[in-house]
Amino acid sequence: MSGSLTREVPLNQNKLVGKAVRRREDPRLLAGRGRFVDDIALPGMLHAQFVRSTVAHAELASVDVSTVREIPGVVAVFTAEDLELGDIVAQLGRPLSEFVPTAMPVLARDKVRYVGEPIAIVVARDAYAAEDGLEAAKVTYATLPPVMSEEAAFAADAPLVHAEAAANTLVDVSLFATEGIDGIFASAPCVVEVDTKTGRQNALPLETRGAVAHWDDREEQLVVHTCTQIPHQVRTVASRCLRLDERAVRVVVPDMGGGFGQKCVVGREEIAAAAAALRLRRPVKWIEDRKDALTASFLAREQHYRARAAFDAEGRILALDTDVVCDMGAYSCYPFTAGIEPLMASAEMPGVYQLPAYRVRGRAVTTNKAPTGPYRGVSRPQYVMVMERLFERAARQLALDPVEIRRRNVITDFPYKGVNNITYDPGSYLESLNLCERLVREEGWYETQAAATAEGRHIGIGYSCFSERTGYGSAAFAQRKMKVVPGFDISEVRMDTSGTVTFTTGTMNHGQSHETTMAQIVADELGLDIAKVRLHQGDTDRITYGFGTFASRSITIGGSAVRLAAAKLGDKLRAIAASRWGVTPDEVELSDGAARHRNSNGAQDTLTYEEIADIAYLQAHLLPKDIEPGLSVTATFDVFNDGTFSNATHACVVELHAGTGQVEILRYVCVEDCGVAINPQVVEGQCRGGIAQGIAGALFEQVTYDAQGEPSATGFMDYKVPTAHEIPDVLIHHLETPCAFTETGAKGAGEGGTIGAPAAVLNAVNDALRPTGVELDDTPITPETVHRALNGAPSLELSS
Repeated sequence: MSGSLTREVPLNQNKLVGKAVRRREDPRLLAGRGRFVDDIALPGMLHAQFVRSTVAHAELASVDVSTVREIPGVVAVFTAEDLELGDIVAQLGRPLSEFVPTAMPVLARDKVRYVGEPIAIVVARDAYAAEDGLEAAKVTYATLPPVMSEEAAFAADAPLVHAEAAANTLVDVSLFATEGIDGIFASAPCVVEVDTKTGRQNALPLETRGAVAHWDDREEQLVVHTCTQIPHQVRTVASRCLRLDERAVRVVVPDMGGGFGQKCVVGREEIAAAAAALRLRRPVKWIEDRKDALTASFLAREQHYRARAAFDAEGRILALDTDVVCDMGAYSCYPFTAGIEPLMASAEMPGVYQLPAYRVRGRAVTTNKAPTGPYRGVSRPQYVMVMERLFERAARQLALDPVEIRRRNVITDFPYKGVNNITYDPGSYLESLNLCERLVREEGWYETQAAATAEGRHIGIGYSCFSERTGYGSAAFAQRKMKVVPGFDISEVRMDTSGTVTFTTGTMNHGQSHETTMAQIVADELGLDIAKVRLHQGDTDRITYGFGTFASRSITIGGSAVRLAAAKLGDKLRAIAASRWGVTPDEVELSDGAARHRNSNGAQDTLTYEEIADIAYLQAHLLPKDIEPGLSVTATFDVFNDGTFSNATHACVVELHAGTGQVEILRYVCVEDCGVAINPQVVEGQCRGGIAQGIAGALFEQVTYDAQGEPSATGFMDYKVPTAHEIPDVLIHHLETPCAFTETGAKGAGEGGTIGAPAAVLNAVNDALRPTGVELDDTPITPETVHRALNGAPSLELSS
């Protein structure tokens, strides 16, 4: 259910932007006519699987694959020694005291650092023979003690995961430290603390990772079809690891069944599959099975926060002091490095609140677990949860309403420059909080809670307020001192002689409906039927350059480049028409697929786009000398400030069942503001999907390991994923504060649902536990934990 816009921007009724245009992708995908990596079948194609480490930490004493070649159907098997590939190395431009770079070999050479690490690639005539080949490989390990926790990593006698990383620390930064902060804490009337840990998670895209690679003799080019969010970065890494000119590598992304950040980094397997195809001169396909996806793919979220906040007697926050430790697993991910989580948390933790003083230390620890990569929200679900717990705890200590204490602290005057040196653009922080509370009250949930309490039932109401920084331009990423600095995007818009437009973007769709939303932008700019607009993306030979899709940058950055390019094409259409009529381009209007001008006789001169295109391509002699033939233009876009901030308030109503410890979500309300919503239906889909993933992290999902580093969850029997039964209906209301920094007025909408949900759920659970005196700060919240809290079991370690 959706509410109406409470801050409406007047829209031309003939415009498509702002309307719930039907997704153009759906008919193809719903009818099974999509084309995913696993749908690709090439003549003579071989199938690959990986011999993977069965231990978490060991020297490789020997890798014997001689008997693998004897398995029927096996064509080849390659080790690191056979392929001699370059390593994948992610870099930050920071001193060694702050960042330690580590090399991730495509195939393990001398040492393995987690269960599931690829050691050799087996290539066979079919997938079954490849699996048989894996069993014939003989790997001898000289085992080492595994490092499986933050505490073990920091221990004085801890074994080193990487010899070059002292204290098993890859990142150690202290970005902010307000002078005099200790004095503020010493004199504050209210100081609260939170010590919280969040569980390791898997992003779980519906489509697992995969690649099909082949050598194109005609183009002298290695073509890699893969499901990635960052095709150009895959091309760069593949060319360097394979020691090929970048021109000799083409990366093509077909339809993609989700990514959520897990496919936003360059994986080892796609490079190894490409290397095998190059060596054999035959197509090679690798498709990750679900066991490998759960145990050996990029994970996220395992973080530990020790935070304290000082408040005055009226509940206004005075200072925040935080220590953040992120377990990044065995390697830095490319291109973001192991700094992705601690740097995000350190820079943006103050969030929507007016914070006068701030100190933070962020560390990335390396352990013998699968490496960490981005996952929808990147640290923001965690630090928002910590901030919201601090406010809840302060509200209890000061006897304030939990909504009122937030109301006194959210940013209301914009632009606002925070203590973290970030300037926040206008948002609706207070408005979203007030509206969200009003919706919960109007539905009668506070009365329901009171009645339930009288009956001995446990119903709780929790809120979370947050912002989602989007529109990260080059300047924002440069502040992290990344060697690979994402930011800008490039778009080409081209019209052919039939008046049809094709356009490109350097972003990458994996379910966000780019084919619809970006086409809406182009169609509006050119006054063209959306049916005559077609998007091309995900092909490094076709797209000039791009940094892909992450951090809600597709519409903010990519969509802005698209609009600028469409506007340039519109200018050229006007110029050609104006030259035919002897008027200025400003006198020409574009609408309904034609250029129009009201002449001195009152009649309307009209040139259809087909007629203009004929002049541009087929009758170029009619063009003025200052207009080049053709109708193809290119534009770029970047943001050179601190980006833009979407914001939202979430509310969650839960009931705790004493008999089972089950947490039942009775209601969920989201009031969000992502600026101009290009397609409100798509925005709501992003909200609902994100909320589902946030609830999953709060209540269900966690990757755990035994003491020897063996992952416990190798299938969905062990890794609990919520179903439609556990995810409630979500009431969504939209506010709209147009962005001044993007070409469309849009802010990002991709990650907000995930960012806000864990805090809202956790606060609701704690509100329901209020009569017990128990407070929970860790996620996921298990039924066992709730059951013990409700039934007064003293043996469980609970914070209070």
